[in-house]
Amino acid sequence: MKYEADVVVLGGGGGGMAAAKAADKNGANVILIEREEENGGVLNQCIHNGFGIHYYRKDLTGPEFKETLQEELENTNVKILNSAFVLDVSKDKQLTFVNHKGIHEIKTKALVMATGARERHFNSLAVPGDRVAGIFTAGVAQKYINLQNLKPANSALIVGSGDIGLIMARRLHLEGIEVKGVVEILPYPGGLERNVQQCLRDYNIPLYLSHTVTRVEGNKRLSKVYVSQVGENREIIPNTEKVFNVDALITSVGLIPLTDPVKFVETGPGFITSNTNQTSEDWIFAAGNCTVVFDLVDYVSREGEKAGKYAALYAQKQYFPEQKVKVKKGKNINILHPMYIDPNERTKLYLRVSKTFKRAEVRVEPLGIKLVEEEARPSEMIEISIKPFNDKNLKEIEVSAHELG
Repeated sequence: MKYEADVVVLGGGGGGMAAAKAADKNGANVILIEREEENGGVLNQCIHNGFGIHYYRKDLTGPEFKETLQEELENTNVKILNSAFVLDVSKDKQLTFVNHKGIHEIKTKALVMATGARERHFNSLAVPGDRVAGIFTAGVAQKYINLQNLKPANSALIVGSGDIGLIMARRLHLEGIEVKGVVEILPYPGGLERNVQQCLRDYNIPLYLSHTVTRVEGNKRLSKVYVSQVGENREIIPNTEKVFNVDALITSVGLIPLTDPVKFVETGPGFITSNTNQTSEDWIFAAGNCTVVFDLVDYVSREGEKAGKYAALYAQKQYFPEQKVKVKKGKNINILHPMYIDPNERTKLYLRVSKTFKRAEVRVEPLGIKLVEEEARPSEMIEISIKPFNDKNLKEIEVSAHELG
C-alpha cells in the first residue's frame, strides 16, 4: 500500500505526539508512525509524578501525561499507524515501513524524527567478571516492575546516578527490594538534585560518588559486585574496594540518541538542528532525545511542537530560512542545543556546563546576553531565551560559562 502526507512524524512518544498535533494545527496532512501497539513510549512505564509541570502546569504521572496528549491528538485529523516499523528513509522523501499487513511506502513533503534514545548497556563499560543473569538496565527493570508486575531481584546495587537510576532506586525500595547503594564515577550526581533528595536521601539509600564497579561475580545469577573509589582522572585508588552481596545490578549509565534509519543528515551523536528543529537536510526536522538528552519530557514535547509547526510550514512552502548562524561551544560548556539559529525566529538554547559552579555566569556573545545561575551542575539543563535578531554579517555566536565570586 502507498500513502501520501504533508508531514510524517516518526515516533509516538511525548515529542512525536506533540509534533503531530502541532503539524495538524498548522494545516498539514499528518501521519504518525509508532512501532509499539500504543503511543507514549517510555511515558507508559514512568508511573511516578513530576511530568507536565512546565508543559501543562500540572503535576502528572507519565501515563497521565501521555493520556492528556493522546486525547488532544484524537481531536485532530492525524492518521496514526501503530505496530509499524520504518525500514528506510530515502533522500527522495520516501519512507518504507512494515506492519502485520506487509511492506508499505509513504511519500511525504517533510519528516519529523522523534525517535528518542536507547539506554547504554552495561557491556559498554567493559567491566571484567562473569556474564550472569541479574544485570539489567534501569529502563528494563522499570518495565518489569511497572508494566509486567515482576520482581527482578531481592537485593540490588545501582551503577550510574542518572534520573532513571535514582527513580528506580526508590521504586525498588518501595517494592521491598533492598537497595544497597547507588554508585557514580563522577564527583557529583548525574540526575536532578530533586531526585537525589526524593529518591535517595528520603529513603536513606547511600550514594557513592567517585566510585566505580570493578568486577562482577556469580554462578549463573549475580552474587557479588566489587566497587572501588576513583581519583580525579578516574584511576582506581588502591585498598578502597567494597564488596556488595546482591543478586541484581541495575545500570543507569547514559542514553544514546536514536537516529536510525536516517543516514544522510548531520549528527553528533544526535541530530544536529537549528532553533526551528531543521536538520542539515532541509525537509527533515528532529525533536526530543534523538537530538540531545533532555531533563524533562516537558522540554521534549515543547520541542516536538516546534518541529511539527515548522515541518508543516515547510511542507506548505511557507518556511525557507535565508540565513543560519552557527552556535559554538565556548569555555566550560559540555552540551549545547541547537547548533544553528535562524535569526528571524525566537530561540530557546539548552546547555549543560562541564563542571559544577557555585555561581556561574553564562554568556552569549556577541549578542551581549548574560545569565547568572546559582549552583550550576552538569546534570541540570540551563535554558536561555534569545529574541530574533537581524544581523546579516553575524556568522557565529559563542556560549560560555564562568565562575562568579
